Amino acid sequence: MPPVNSGAAGPSSTSTQDGPAATTKKRNKPRYRRFTQQQLRGECKPILTYPIAISVIASVGILFILIGLGCTAISNKVVEVADRYETACVPENMHNNPVAYIQNPSQDKSCTRVLKVPKDMKKPIYIYYQLDRFYQNHRWYARSRNIRQLRDPKSARDTRRCKPEATANGSPIVPCGLVAWSLFNDTYSFARGNETLAVNKRGISWRSERDHLFGKHVYPRNFQSGGLIGGGTLDPSKPLSEQEDLMVWMRTAALPTFRKLYGRIEVDLRAGEVVTVAVQNRYNTYSFGGGKAVVLSTAGALGGKSSFLGRAYLAGGAACLGLALLLTLLGLLCPVPV
Repeated sequence: MPPVNSGAAGPSSTSTQDGPAATTKKRNKPRYRRFTQQQLRGECKPILTYPIAISVIASVGILFILIGLGCTAISNKVVEVADRYETACVPENMHNNPVAYIQNPSQDKSCTRVLKVPKDMKKPIYIYYQLDRFYQNHRWYARSRNIRQLRDPKSARDTRRCKPEATANGSPIVPCGLVAWSLFNDTYSFARGNETLAVNKRGISWRSERDHLFGKHVYPRNFQSGGLIGGGTLDPSKPLSEQEDLMVWMRTAALPTFRKLYGRIEVDLRAGEVVTVAVQNRYNTYSFGGGKAVVLSTAGALGGKSSFLGRAYLAGGAACLGLALLLTLLGLLCPVPV
């Protein structure tokens, strides 16, 4: 009678024959380490006591307040002068009907505004136009364009999502869509006494827009040739990659009040000097009750003049200090036994 455990010899012989494979498998097995197996001893077990929590929160609050004061000081060094002209540039006899004034092509749209420089302004001095109550973030408006058409001349007939400004007299519009159609077309020229201040309009767009988004071989076609003119016109002899006013305008704003770069003045302005601005008031903001302004501004380390960042840090720092004070009172009134 064979032994009961005689069948156990089979697996042992098989393991003997598969020795190289088993050896290879063992070699591929990673080495045992307590770190990779998450078996290290927990030597550090921090416990947040009242003094530690209060110290950390108060330190963060003091740091935020210092940053906020620094941002506020940098913003205050930016010199800015702005002038709203949507009402001042309408003739007195047309104040009751500004829409008829702006839509009348025979009406003179020239207007002169005077800006007084409050402080010394170092070059470059940036020129912005500001619009109020203009909702460029409206979904239908913001989508009314075709990105492929802007960069590829073979996609000139691709006017999807461009209605109602997709075609004119049966031919495609380049660039199509409501965003391009509503291009801002007020113009400004500046003078200091008898000296004309040149406006540099090169480089006001982003390099990525000039090199990638707007094509170097895409030229305007049938633009503003429909029955209703929306805004500015484009030079048909220049490709879209050189139409920087269009690039700046088509970078839609998120808020209804926004500023867009118009150009730069490459000379210094002294405090007390008077700058005369010759405005061509052509853009129709009167139909929707919007406002317009021209802005001259220098730039600081954080950009233009804005108190939002400094106020945000100051508010955060004050909140942290208030929380630290609250925890201090709780620690004194309700002490936790150690």
